[in-house]
Amino acid sequence: MKNDLIILAGGRGLRLKKYTKTIPKPLLKVNKISIIENILNQFSKYDFNKIYILTGYKGNLIKKKIHKKIFNFNEITCLKEKKLLGTGGGIKKNLHLFSDKFFVINADSYCDFEFNKFQNINLRSNLGIILLVKNSNYKSNKKLSNLSVYKKKVFFKKKSNYMNGGIYFLKKKCFQDKNFNEKISLEEQIIAPLIKKNKILGFKSNNFFIDIGTEKNYKKSKNLISKNLRRPAVFIDRDGTINEDIGYLHKIKNLKFKSNILKTLNYLSKKKIYLFIVTNQAGIGKKIFTLKQFNKFHKKLKEIFIKKKIFIDDVIYSPYHPKAKIKKYKKKSLYRKPGNLMIENLMKRWEVLRNKSIFIGDQTSDETAAKKSNIKFFYYNKNIFNKIKEKFNNYS
Repeated sequence: MKNDLIILAGGRGLRLKKYTKTIPKPLLKVNKISIIENILNQFSKYDFNKIYILTGYKGNLIKKKIHKKIFNFNEITCLKEKKLLGTGGGIKKNLHLFSDKFFVINADSYCDFEFNKFQNINLRSNLGIILLVKNSNYKSNKKLSNLSVYKKKVFFKKKSNYMNGGIYFLKKKCFQDKNFNEKISLEEQIIAPLIKKNKILGFKSNNFFIDIGTEKNYKKSKNLISKNLRRPAVFIDRDGTINEDIGYLHKIKNLKFKSNILKTLNYLSKKKIYLFIVTNQAGIGKKIFTLKQFNKFHKKLKEIFIKKKIFIDDVIYSPYHPKAKIKKYKKKSLYRKPGNLMIENLMKRWEVLRNKSIFIGDQTSDETAAKKSNIKFFYYNKNIFNKIKEKFNNYS
């Protein structure tokens, strides 16, 4: 069964009050986009059952921007607290909505973490797992600091330089004895007592982590996030490149992968190179298949990829065509290849190293779009894995 992801975004952000007088902390921008959108971009490549954002202070603004939006085929649901219930209270109040086990992350921190590593750990009689990160830029943190792990169990250790990274995988049982209406601190009233009872497992990560909850860290985050998340991207066409082009493919039973493409995508995922599918889908505009069918196909494709340890960071498509039957899609558009607006849209929302990125396709329209965006282009062929390995062999 798939698990839900819960993002805690209800706090007032008092340590950032000079910035949060008019907007909530999760909507503060870090370089190109807001903190919350950055988090959703990075984590929506995983396959969750549902993604919930628990909002509080000025939550109506978060809801207006994010509620019901789709990030990589994950629909976002915003749940607003009428009164501030703390980091654990909002979860307790909405516990009936969530899967039996769920992930929890904070909306004011970012960690370059692979969620599937948590899912591969058997909880057995334990009630949860937390991520431990090195306390290098948040020395004032007193909540769940000085932590360590022994035989997978988390314990308090006075001189440890590891702290809680704000990423959890929890069972519902953690919250069952808590009062429905009381304000609850997830860190102090849920996790800390469970650590003392030897019920929490831990996973150490030395990957990039930053908590944006202080003014000092927020200022630093703009350079640090850009430095740590800026990387090459592979923009890849779908039909004829990832899969055999049978004409308007929209049923998973008709999917057949091109030779060596899965091996290539798996290699790129291991290298942590961004993977973006960029695809013309005139079949939507021509009423050959619906947007709902397109989404259903890609949700299933995403499941197949994840089982093969392939993580697609984003999928962007164009339903436009001059002969479309749906009026709003019946036009020439630079959002359709050979136009390059799909590529440029992704460039705006991600930290991409343009000069080290490539486009893989099978049509001249793919090549033209790549050239317009000054990206190197490779035509797909059976030797694609060797070409990609040669290109990125020295990247790490």
